[in-house]
Amino acid sequence: MIEFPENSWKDYELLDSGNGEKLERFGAFVLARPEPKALWDKSLTQRDWDRLPHTRFKPGAGFGKAGKEDSGTWERLRRMDDQWWIRYPLQHAELQLRLGLTSFKHVGVFPEQAPNWEFIYRKCREMENPKVLNLFAYTGAASLAARAGGAEVTHLDSVRQVVTWARGNMERTDLNGIRWVVEDAMKFARRESRRGNLYDGIILDPPAYGHGPDGEKWKLDECLFEMLRTVSSILKPRGSFMVLNLYSNGYSAALGETLVREAFGIKGSSPDVLTSGELALNDKFGKVLPLSIVVRLER
Repeated sequence: MIEFPENSWKDYELLDSGNGEKLERFGAFVLARPEPKALWDKSLTQRDWDRLPHTRFKPGAGFGKAGKEDSGTWERLRRMDDQWWIRYPLQHAELQLRLGLTSFKHVGVFPEQAPNWEFIYRKCREMENPKVLNLFAYTGAASLAARAGGAEVTHLDSVRQVVTWARGNMERTDLNGIRWVVEDAMKFARRESRRGNLYDGIILDPPAYGHGPDGEKWKLDECLFEMLRTVSSILKPRGSFMVLNLYSNGYSAALGETLVREAFGIKGSSPDVLTSGELALNDKFGKVLPLSIVVRLER
């Protein structure tokens, strides 16, 4: 399974990719960023790559090192806003997402995640007053999709600034009622398990490396299976869903699915439905850029 954002999303397009870079339009502005998975040649000319971007990300000295994979600075090439907004259309709602240039190459949204937003929105609309937990929630597009679908949402991230960013997205989208938590994800999930709290939906988008607000260490290879086992204890056994997204190089859809199957104790006769695959972007020349692994569980 390979999934792409819908063509109806007018505020984003991947203009070109290749030679370790990607050229993207977010709303009114064009950005050039490193992309290690773009192993092929660019389709546009170098002149196009020089004239089209409003800004280009320049990797720093730590680029490619564990914990500093995306560090660097932005080189402004044409006049542009420091912060700007884009829209994402759902079936009966429109998400408003603020973008900005960060020192870690990110801009506040991962466009390849759009199929996950659609899945979460659709699942929540099918349920009656669902309760959803979004772990490692970043700036909250998935939280907004769940809330727009009618869910009671708990949004958790260890970085207060991005939680504030997510709250601004909620307010601009004209939603309310999301519960904001700044905490270590593992610590929170364990506490929910001890308390016997259950959720109808759980979303996980864990980084390769990270730290909680009190210095707790997260390393994907060492912590992911334990996290999934803890999540299995707080996801309702029937009528629920889970979305796991993985960006770490070296992971595959088969590996992600096996992790979920083992963590949840899913056997051959189980009614649980597991699907896995890749989330990717199509550039304007038809080149497919795979960017993350997704595993979805429906119970």
